[in-house]
Amino acid sequence: MNLLSNKVAIVTGASSGIGYATAKLFAKEGAKVVIASRRQAKLDALVEEITQAGGVAVSLAGDVKDEDFAKELVALTMDRFGKLDVSFNNAGTMEWMGDTREFELSQWEATLSTNLTSAFLGAKHQIPALLEGEAGSLIFTSSFVGYTAGFPQTAAYSASKAGIIGLTQSLATEFGPHGLRVNALLPGATDTPMGRAFMTTPEIETFVAGLYALKRISQPEEIAKSALYLASDYSSFTTGTAMLVEGGVSINRT
Repeated sequence: MNLLSNKVAIVTGASSGIGYATAKLFAKEGAKVVIASRRQAKLDALVEEITQAGGVAVSLAGDVKDEDFAKELVALTMDRFGKLDVSFNNAGTMEWMGDTREFELSQWEATLSTNLTSAFLGAKHQIPALLEGEAGSLIFTSSFVGYTAGFPQTAAYSASKAGIIGLTQSLATEFGPHGLRVNALLPGATDTPMGRAFMTTPEIETFVAGLYALKRISQPEEIAKSALYLASDYSSFTTGTAMLVEGGVSINRT
């Protein structure tokens, strides 16, 4: 039996990378998926791919920083499928980094809005639908950066990802009595378009891989499998966690 049979899942940031891989895996495991990102053409292609593989998917393009979009995404889910079991709030950015002394307020606010405020807005409107079921799962994408490791020139990114962990823990205690599980997934460096933007040469990629105990970066499908665990009933007693899926970078000293 598939791990997500008869479940309905929202996945944001689904047009590429971890979100793309996760949407495909959730659909393969039996979920009806509602995928979201800013790029309609990419979403259309993913819906077609999932459909051709025998899955069920619908999409909505928009900006996760927009509260109206958060509402519309849940409304589409409920109108089309009548319930919501899993939400994977994965959309994020690493666009704005640099010397903190020269960092613009607009860049700080844009980073927090995309990475943290969007997670709050998603949760705010997803939780009522999730609570209508028996055991919903709300998942956020955080990072080991800002949790178990610090890197220079990442102040806004680190703060936003650390904030997601605090949000996760608060929501886990607030809604645990109602059966809702809330967890944060903390990936390491992953072979995605976002990750590749910072690994621009073989030398840089070799250096980054060397930071990890496994001496490599991850593939998005590997992170998707951990998201699947948190989405499925296999994690029925797991809530409030900051789940490291980062190849041992937090503990490596070799």
